[in-house]
Amino acid sequence: MDAVRIVEDEVRELIRVRGFDPLDQAPEVRRLVDAAIADYDDRALLGAVPALGAPDDVRRRIFDSVVGFGPLQPLLDDASVEEIWINAPHEVFAARNGESELASVTLTEQQVRDLVERMLKSSGRRLDLSSPFVDAALPDGSRLHVAIPDVTRRHWAVNIRKFVARASRLEHLVELGSLTPLAARFLAAAVSGGLNVLISGATQAGKTTMLNCLAASIGQRERVITVEEIFELRFALRDVVGLQCRQSNLEGSGEIPLRRLVKEALRMRPDRLIVGEVREAESLDMLIALNSGLPGIT
Repeated sequence: MDAVRIVEDEVRELIRVRGFDPLDQAPEVRRLVDAAIADYDDRALLGAVPALGAPDDVRRRIFDSVVGFGPLQPLLDDASVEEIWINAPHEVFAARNGESELASVTLTEQQVRDLVERMLKSSGRRLDLSSPFVDAALPDGSRLHVAIPDVTRRHWAVNIRKFVARASRLEHLVELGSLTPLAARFLAAAVSGGLNVLISGATQAGKTTMLNCLAASIGQRERVITVEEIFELRFALRDVVGLQCRQSNLEGSGEIPLRRLVKEALRMRPDRLIVGEVREAESLDMLIALNSGLPGIT
């Protein structure tokens, strides 16, 4: 067992004994890591254990392992990385500015499964043979999608789409060169005037960013109800209620699909309905609502 693993195991045992929650008590865990490294260095000077190496690097690796998502945490912390995906334990990719690259990260099959289990822990979602797909949100707002065999050929397929918000208003899109000033004024007037807006585009085209920017033109006195598969939208509005789909339980019941949420949203006195993604039967209920005069964006 190498030196880093010894310290990591000691930190995990201290966390267990003291009853810490690593996600909610990160500062306390960081102090435990520092104390464990200092104690280990003292023992290493006496020759009782192998030398530890660069303290800063060891500190980051151990903290990422017990609090974050291990070898993937540096990619998650990198602001230039937009998306991370795993095709196989030895095939970890990252996307920067729309270009993919093979990351210098190698995992084991068990590490992939442990990381996914840890990512799903805070979401309440599950993954098993009866439900081989899962969509979930990570604590930082990133979106996780996982598929497992036998839907995939051999390995677990993991995608993490980070919430990289470079714009929150239409003016920001003008500054970034994505919109002309005239187009931004037209869209702002369309939203504030209560026109229905449909946003369409390819994956990673910026649909969610555009929707967030459009929502900034909604009046502060309006009551907004949002409906999403996974919470992704973030609005700086006064009166907002967000609804999210739910998977079925182990008995196969309890699922709440998007169509049901659209219907429930209409009973919540919305001045504006926002549907995050429309793909299936929910499109009918949404169109009925919008054609009845309720302003909406999707």
